[in-house]
Amino acid sequence: MRSEEKLLVRALNGETLSRPPFWMMRQAGRYLPEYRATRQDAGSFLDLCYNPELATKVTLQPIERFGMDAAILFADILLIPDGMGQTLDYREGEGPILEPVRSVADLSALSLDGLHTRVAPVYETVARLAAELPKEVTLIGFAGAPWTVATYMVEGRGSRDHAIVKQWAYGDPDGFGQLIDLLVTATVEYLDKQVEAGAEVVQLFDTWAGALSETAFQRWCIDPVRRIAGALRQKHPGLPIIGFPRGVGAGYRTFARQAGVNGVSLDWTVPLDWARDELQGEVTVQGNLDPRLLVVGGPAMESEARRILETLGQGPFIFNLGHGIVPETPPENVGRLAEILRG
Repeated sequence: MRSEEKLLVRALNGETLSRPPFWMMRQAGRYLPEYRATRQDAGSFLDLCYNPELATKVTLQPIERFGMDAAILFADILLIPDGMGQTLDYREGEGPILEPVRSVADLSALSLDGLHTRVAPVYETVARLAAELPKEVTLIGFAGAPWTVATYMVEGRGSRDHAIVKQWAYGDPDGFGQLIDLLVTATVEYLDKQVEAGAEVVQLFDTWAGALSETAFQRWCIDPVRRIAGALRQKHPGLPIIGFPRGVGAGYRTFARQAGVNGVSLDWTVPLDWARDELQGEVTVQGNLDPRLLVVGGPAMESEARRILETLGQGPFIFNLGHGIVPETPPENVGRLAEILRG
């Protein structure tokens, strides 16, 4: 089946479909016992990301179990800084730990020269998935958006208030801009190779976009994503691109109009009527069930899923969550949601 005939691609090209396609962020992950078994076989989390055989296996697991319309490459948004030479480790109970980059001088330790060599296993995983996925399933490649990746690079770990990275971005915007420029270039190269290997759609995750003021959101989120989208389309005309600037409220409207993406993924706080009226005329919308409802299951989950379908399904729409599946999600609830969405 050609990419343009697949449900997800048709939705991203602006079609309103009788059955909207669906997939779920973090659909490959710790809520599945088969994932936990594979993760144990792999060793460390990074070992799993860089093992094409096992990364392919965990990407396929939810497709085999639930029949989503898309598979998203199993990888991590911090593989780009890892590939540029920043020290990265994942510690149990702590998440990612990086040697911080906090000045223009620190940027000299980073280089694009070794990026493709380091992340080459990711491209092999994409190629394997392109060969092994069912013909009707769309393969999504992805990367973190520059602002969100920069927050980890500068803070050295996850942060609640992003105080250090905002100090740099607000206090020395020209210097911080050099880091963003480097990440724009790296992200274009990384996603270009994913598309060459077989990714049919790409998504940019800007998980911490909501931490910024309005003007900073424009400069550090919208503008870099627009640059990435433009560069990718020069190489791959017609490539469908989804952006996810989580937590930006009314800023979703500006993002939809200016970021140059086909689809905008919404967090669960976005009112459905507003998304229908303000966004669907500009882009395909994707979302936005609260992942905690997927944990609860039952009538609460089912009624909200149907409300989302009824409100957003009358325009270009992809059903998804408002963020990733959480580890304590019962797999049977995912199965029940998939039954509802398939109709």
